[in-house]
Order: sequence, then structure tokens, then C-alpha cells
Amino acid sequence: MDAIETIMTTRAMRRYTDQPVSDADLETCLKAAQQAPSGGNVQPQQYLVLTDPEAKATAAHWYKQAFDRYEATLGSPTEFRDEKSKLSWERTSAASRHLADHLEDTPAIVVFLQAKIPWEPRDEQGPMDIGRLDASVYPAVQNFCVAARSLGLGTALTTVIRVYGDEALEALGVPAGRFEIAALIPVGYPSGNFGVAPRKPAGAVTHWNNWGDKRR
Repeated sequence: MDAIETIMTTRAMRRYTDQPVSDADLETCLKAAQQAPSGGNVQPQQYLVLTDPEAKATAAHWYKQAFDRYEATLGSPTEFRDEKSKLSWERTSAASRHLADHLEDTPAIVVFLQAKIPWEPRDEQGPMDIGRLDASVYPAVQNFCVAARSLGLGTALTTVIRVYGDEALEALGVPAGRFEIAALIPVGYPSGNFGVAPRKPAGAVTHWNNWGDKRR
């Protein structure tokens, strides 16, 4: 696929068919993820690929526990800009709930692990903010999702399992204290259609040379 088309149509897909995802396709996506840039080439990520039903069920249990808590805090909006916005919110809400209820049925789940390592340098003037370490992991997540899209696979970037991240990692056999979950990515052939997701226009959030100078 054309690179721009692939990027533009890489959107969250939360419903999947039962068609299996091959190990070869997962490995292709992981190779793409591993080519992502990272600060100082530190490459702080590890990948935990879950295809075994028991392992997927373990991750799904903690994901659902986390999502149930998170969903309860959201409430339901009472005002929308227009009917289109209302329908979009309802579709996203229903799809998110569906994923939480059916994650274990997803053909594959990839957990992106972020190493817990010292990152903020300091000198005699104090600590230096050189950016968050997770900024060196999420490019790998996006590379993975874009590569999956190019193969006709759907993904969704989720992070809610972090609510019970330590419990999930322990249940999955990850060494204690060494990693945190940066993202959990379900992977499968989507039951819906790819397309360009609704977003704010780039021009509405872009300033040229001086704050407030926009080209719409």
C-alpha cells in the first residue's frame, strides 16, 4: 500500500473475525516496530506476544477488570455538537465495551513492555528533562499498527490494562519490577471496514512560525 494511505487508514479496530493471524505476519509487524526510533537508541521495549488461549484469557481478565473500573468513571455526555458526533461517540463506546468483553477471542494480543531504567540525567545544576522514556516506545507501537494495516490486519492502541499492570505482568510471568506495560495491542482481521477516522483538521491545530498564525 501507499505509505500515506496506510497511515491515514490506520484506525482503532476493536471487532475481529475468527480468522487466525499467522506468526509470519506478526513477526513482520514486530520487525517494523523494532525499526522505530528511540532516544539515544536505548530501545527500552520488549514484546510479549500472546496467541495461546490460556495466555490471552489471562490478559483479557485483567483488561476487563481495568476497563470496568475505567468505564464507570466516564459517564455519558448529555450534549454533542451534532448528531454525527453523538453517533460517533456511541459507536466508539460500544466498540470499546465489545473489546473488553471479547479480548480473549482476539486472534493475537501483543503487550508492549517498557523497561524500568534510570532515564533522567542530572548534573550540578540538577535534573534535566530530556523527555519521557515512553516517547521511545510509542513510535514502535505506531510502527506495529501501521505495518499491521498494510497486511490487512486491524489493531487498537489500548493502555487501560495499566490500572492492573503489575497484576497482569505477574500473571503472565514477567519478572517483577523490571517492566511496565506501555500498551496492549489486539491484532486480527477486522469485521468492519478500514477508513479515515474523524479527527480535527491539521490546519486547526497548526501554528506557523508564531502562535496563533494558522492557515485554514
